[in-house]
Amino acid sequence: MQTIFVQFKCRPGAAYTVASDLQESVEEMSEVYSTSGHYDLIAKFYLDDGRDLGHFVTEKLQVLDGVADTFTTVAFKAFGAAG
Repeated sequence: MQTIFVQFKCRPGAAYTVASDLQESVEEMSEVYSTSGHYDLIAKFYLDDGRDLGHFVTEKLQVLDGVADTFTTVAFKAFGAAG
């Protein structure tokens, strides 16, 4: 299983719509948060091993209405669980 985090820069006024669309249409998403700073949202995704990350991001996430830009981080190891 691959874990990636994707930050989303949304068009003005679209962050809540993008978050809702992610929840409704992207089954690989674990969670999404609104954030401050350069990006409006950050979401965590779990992908099957061997899945092409580039195709997933460009064809499934960047095409969502309201998304202006993304920044993807690949996670290698989780060191502990939040609790």
